[in-house]
Amino acid sequence: MEIDDRLLDKNSIQQDELRGFSRSMAELEWLLLILVLMYFMIPGNTVTENLGTIIAITTYAVFILAFRYLNFYRKESRWKLAVQTWVMIIFITYVLWNTGKIDSPLLNLYLLVIIASALTLGKMMTILEVLLITSCYLYMGYLEHSDHIFSFQTFSIVMSSFVPFLLVAYITTMLAADMHFSRARITRLSLTDDLTGLLNMRAFNDILNREINKTTRYASSFSVMMIDVDGLKSVNDRFGHTTGSRLVKTVGDTISSCLRSTDVLARYGGDEFIALLSEIDMAGSYEVAERIRSAIQNTSFDMQGQSVSTTASIGVACYPYGDMNARNILENSDAALYQSKNSGKNRITFHGYKDEYPPGVYPQKIPA
Repeated sequence: MEIDDRLLDKNSIQQDELRGFSRSMAELEWLLLILVLMYFMIPGNTVTENLGTIIAITTYAVFILAFRYLNFYRKESRWKLAVQTWVMIIFITYVLWNTGKIDSPLLNLYLLVIIASALTLGKMMTILEVLLITSCYLYMGYLEHSDHIFSFQTFSIVMSSFVPFLLVAYITTMLAADMHFSRARITRLSLTDDLTGLLNMRAFNDILNREINKTTRYASSFSVMMIDVDGLKSVNDRFGHTTGSRLVKTVGDTISSCLRSTDVLARYGGDEFIALLSEIDMAGSYEVAERIRSAIQNTSFDMQGQSVSTTASIGVACYPYGDMNARNILENSDAALYQSKNSGKNRITFHGYKDEYPPGVYPQKIPA
């Protein structure tokens, strides 16, 4: 069963990442402002328009304060980061215009934008910003060298100073892509089971808690199903643990094929699986459980010329028929599973009800 990213708390992960990027961007913005101020305050440095530069510095400082600290849009997003990098380009270009254009000692400030964009906004946005920076650089070079900028010799001289910026953009973008891929892989591995590729209990518990909150808010229902592979120990003893592992994976695949795309399946541990069936009543839960039980019973594979097969015991707890928290729901489904195994295995038990009732028939509650 492939993991649907929608089932993971992807928005929360992205917000944590964006908040980190946002803090780094704030530090870069203040660093940029400080570097320009230091240059402006050192006597003897070239500034062709003092008043305009002071206005630009003041305007940029106001932008940082308003954009970042007035919280006019509290949720972090990549478009906010993009706006900040584009404003940084405008500010840097204006400062360069008044401090020597392409010969300005502040030309390297463009690197702050390129690095910030590569690390936070991805390849496409970085390419667009590098193209804009290149255009600004060539235009300032054209003003310095007139129409000779288009001659091969002059163009080569001008662009030779800009090549390091392109290399930084290329290398930083590649590193950022590798970091993003590694981070995504680590996140996925921390939430999945190595053998089956299904979610682990850490991820399942997070999803279960969100499902409880959603169900409480919209007055709907869901079921939690605990599934145990019957006789795994005998398979391990007879064929070895490699065959037992293959059986566990086969059962996991079989269960996955019986579930809807909106359902969630995880490996509970050992030979047990746990499934969350959203927006389903007790009768619907029984139909799914019976489909799973029958599918597992009819699934087998060949090992050393012998057929390896198994059955499954299933325990189901329904919400909101039972207790109202994740811990009790798991305990109830586990208790129902225990009852199925003690009653002869290869059967379905609902917590608080007699096992195996006909689909569509409400079960009789066991007297206290």
